[in-house]
Amino acid sequence: MALLNGTSFTLSTEWSQSETVRGARLHYAQQWTLIQNYSKETDIDIQPPSPCSLLHGELLSSYSPSGDLKAVVRETSGQGAGHQFLEVWSSGGLKKLLHLTALDKHGRVYEDAQFGCLAWSACESRVLYVAEGKRSIAESSASASSPSAGEPTDKSVYWEDWGEGLTSKSVPVLCVADVAKGTVTVLQGVPSHVSPGQGLWAHDGECVFFVGWWHEPFRLGLRFSSLSSSQTSNLSVSSPRLSPDGRYLVYLEGQVFGPHSQCLSLQQYDLETRKISVLVDVVNRPKKDEFAGLYEALPPRCWASDSQRVVFSSARRNWRVYSVNIQNWSKLFHLSLNPSAENFGSWKLLTIQNDLMVVHCSHLNEAPRLVIQYCGHSYTALVIQVTPIQSSGHSGYAYTTLWSFRLSPYNTGHSGYPYTELTEAYLCSFPGGPHSQFFAEWNVTTAVLVKLGFAVLMVNYRGSTGFGQDSILSLAGNIGSQDVKDVQRAVLTALADQTAEKLLTLDPDKVVVMGGSHGGFLACHLIGQYPDFYKACAVRNPVINAATLLGTSDIVDWRYSCVGLQYSYDQLPTPEALTTMLQKSPITYAPQIKAPVLLMLGGKDRRVSPHQGLELYRCLKSRGSPVRLLWFAEDGHSLARVDTQADCFLNVVLWFQQHLHLH
Repeated sequence: MALLNGTSFTLSTEWSQSETVRGARLHYAQQWTLIQNYSKETDIDIQPPSPCSLLHGELLSSYSPSGDLKAVVRETSGQGAGHQFLEVWSSGGLKKLLHLTALDKHGRVYEDAQFGCLAWSACESRVLYVAEGKRSIAESSASASSPSAGEPTDKSVYWEDWGEGLTSKSVPVLCVADVAKGTVTVLQGVPSHVSPGQGLWAHDGECVFFVGWWHEPFRLGLRFSSLSSSQTSNLSVSSPRLSPDGRYLVYLEGQVFGPHSQCLSLQQYDLETRKISVLVDVVNRPKKDEFAGLYEALPPRCWASDSQRVVFSSARRNWRVYSVNIQNWSKLFHLSLNPSAENFGSWKLLTIQNDLMVVHCSHLNEAPRLVIQYCGHSYTALVIQVTPIQSSGHSGYAYTTLWSFRLSPYNTGHSGYPYTELTEAYLCSFPGGPHSQFFAEWNVTTAVLVKLGFAVLMVNYRGSTGFGQDSILSLAGNIGSQDVKDVQRAVLTALADQTAEKLLTLDPDKVVVMGGSHGGFLACHLIGQYPDFYKACAVRNPVINAATLLGTSDIVDWRYSCVGLQYSYDQLPTPEALTTMLQKSPITYAPQIKAPVLLMLGGKDRRVSPHQGLELYRCLKSRGSPVRLLWFAEDGHSLARVDTQADCFLNVVLWFQQHLHLH
């Protein structure tokens, strides 16, 4: 976050690092002082950074508009563990402390990116955040007889939550802490059928904007999903961002249901005229090398200081920074980079304040760096003046051979979509979900695998984000076929494209495959459909049987959409639907599998039940096929615990080395 103070800026950053000895993820802070030149505002002098300082128990933090105050939501550990506090810090030290747990106005504060917020009012006297409502007075949509206000709650009553990654988050409420008075108020007036989140203050400090998710008739898994904030319009919105002058609100909008990551439009709401206009529309089929659409959340701060331009990142192959003018939105500008900075393939905007952008940049063979960029006041494209701030220091061990190639995919014979879209892949080596995307950016898993001697192929098959909405929609109904053939074609192309100039020595008899979730679905399809081609397989929480997954996943809507069927809340399984799901699942190819399979399953996975992996495990065991299962009882779908990640990586490497007979 860049903070203006006269002609000097304080850049405060927060970082995380995995520490494997204790199996913990450490969070620490570092600050830089940036001094702007009077005569040339793009000339920034960077002072040496402060030493890193460990952050203890910080769940959320936010600077006030002036930068003079910092709000922190902190949770204690040890004695009194689980107590939450709201702290307000100034340059003179701790200014205010509110014991949120003792005040007992609400439950735990939400720290997730889906609902959570910590927003200062313009007058810097109040802080807005989201917390779990007190269930003794909240309505339960899962109970036929919801408790009335003041009535006790039956502990055995089932309370719905918002699914994978949002466990225990059920009834969010908007809360306001008055810093001067030391009080907390739960805002009233939110409709009972709506769960609020992503709140921010209007410029007058009296009104609040928020995104509301319908939770009737029941909650579906919300994380990584495209769910409605308005059932009547069948649209989903997110990332509301208010302009510095308080007049304009921009936000992202997309369709409900269907693919859970879709191409989104950027909408603008004029608070004076109360008119909505489209700043950036959905891109159905991008032209070569042109803007391919918006797919990710907007940065928390994305407005230029003149309140006329919105700046954001979007990816097609690489992350790029774009700017759109709200008065002349027919033209979108790609902010060109200084030629000396083109080594970095991906540029992802983290924040912008007073026209100073903070950007994370990296490449597949360049470790991440933090840079500042001055975006100026021009409404036309400009060359960014790049000033490096920080490097992770690992660039020296990056691999040196890297290229991307684009393939004309197989025509799978399905009508309604012209198969002119291209599959893209990255192959990385030393010399000598379904709707997501591999970017040309640093990936530590890829880097270490390459360091160990593997060549890693990452495939953006049709259905990946970054190639337009038509490409995404083409995968619905074609899973298990289109995506599988695209990946296999990419592998064959990589093996055939070994020219003397590239100095690659890829062995077609030592090809292995790994993936997670839908990537695990793909990996198991590949070893089943091409049983003599792949020599080993490692999968994390894979989808094995879509028919048996239907009743156990927190996103039952996607189980219909992915096989090309429409979903509604009152949907009941039919024999035809279950047959379609089964036919498109890798379990049908299990008898053909020859490759040894390593399964890594999270016992608390609510997205893809661990019983999916167990189903394949038992099938392979009954046929005497080599299989090993790792069970992580306390992990969810992402297997994100530090010790779990280390365990999984080491076991994958050893599994591949063992079955490729490598030493």
